[in-house]
Amino acid sequence: MPALTLTEFKITPLDAPLGAVVTGLDASKPVVPEVILQLKQALRDRHILIFKNQNLTDDELLNFAFYFGSLFIPPDDIPVLASEPGVTPVVIPISNVDGGYTGTGELAFHSDHHWTPYPSSGSLLHALEVPPEGGDTYWLNLNLAYEELDEATKQRIAKLQLITYNPFLRDRDRPKSKYRFDKSIPLISPVFPHPLVRTHPESGRKILYLGYTTEVEIVGLDPQEGSELIEQLRQHLNQPQFYYKHKWSVGDIVYWDNQATLHYRQAFDPSYRRVMKRVSLAGSRPF
Repeated sequence: MPALTLTEFKITPLDAPLGAVVTGLDASKPVVPEVILQLKQALRDRHILIFKNQNLTDDELLNFAFYFGSLFIPPDDIPVLASEPGVTPVVIPISNVDGGYTGTGELAFHSDHHWTPYPSSGSLLHALEVPPEGGDTYWLNLNLAYEELDEATKQRIAKLQLITYNPFLRDRDRPKSKYRFDKSIPLISPVFPHPLVRTHPESGRKILYLGYTTEVEIVGLDPQEGSELIEQLRQHLNQPQFYYKHKWSVGDIVYWDNQATLHYRQAFDPSYRRVMKRVSLAGSRPF
């Protein structure tokens, strides 16, 4: 089976705060080293890559993903989407049918696995069936969001540590909170503080490493002060100048840098089918 040649291959940056479209590549076939290096550099610079017109089996998707890293495997006591103790699916069905995950509702801006000790570096999501409307995904540029903060805020948050609580281990009988106020409630999961301002491990860029709705706590700050600061930062994040909206087509693969982006999914009509497959890649301790 012939490998891709450089003359067939093109990376086109989007006219958006992040993202690039990759054409002339068949991800089911071997890819030459020069192309893999260009893809890695483009992901570092553009944060998400959109591969068009792909038709991959689960094994082919996994083999393509492994050009970019090894599989994300959470600790047994730190559940994530689709995981069970000692078992992490290799390819996760992101689907509203046939036992898939995430349903049809809105999913607020978030970074996958933020609450784990070593959050994933990125994920590849392959679209097999898409609804005629709704279900679009937005990606948000966290480096740009950081750069657009005023200098006083940058100085204020430079050394702060943030705990993101595991949404898969929260007490379902307790009202959902965006900030942890009540310290008398015992923890039901381990916690792992990470820098609120993260340094990207490849580009060195500064990242505002904060999801939009997951329960959080700033280490060492009074809860009222911490919650007000987080609310201020979340309002800052919620600006269209930071994100790109992706309208899915069958055959799309989107590979995103989970260290530098948030993603959000629109709700869609439950009578429509939306079938995708996801592979997540291992990451390192945020610094």
